[in-house]
Amino acid sequence: MMSQLRSDLWCAAFVRRHNDLGETAVIIRKGDPIAGQIWIEIDHLDGTVSLFAPAPAPYYAKKTSDRLFENRLSCVAPEQARTRVEQEARFDSDFWLIGLDTRKTEYGIETIAAEAPVHKP
Repeated sequence: MMSQLRSDLWCAAFVRRHNDLGETAVIIRKGDPIAGQIWIEIDHLDGTVSLFAPAPAPYYAKKTSDRLFENRLSCVAPEQARTRVEQEARFDSDFWLIGLDTRKTEYGIETIAAEAPVHKP
């Protein structure tokens, strides 16, 4: 089993990779350097943002990369994402938040597929 890269190193690499590609990426909030969860806020440069958070633990049983993310909010007003981040801060003060400004649709992260809700009659 592959161990997970430290959060501070992962964040630094993510920011550097995107800045090297000509995008703007910054660490907005620093968390626990070793095991802090990582959230990513994508500014689509059209007045909307998307918010990615760590995928739930069961998805890591079949993981193919160091980190997996799920899309928590997609193309919403920045205030909505800010409210969700503030909620997380009250729950877990050790998480990281990275900001990425891009018009691209590929963010260099592995995401889980959204599952349809199960309807039980």
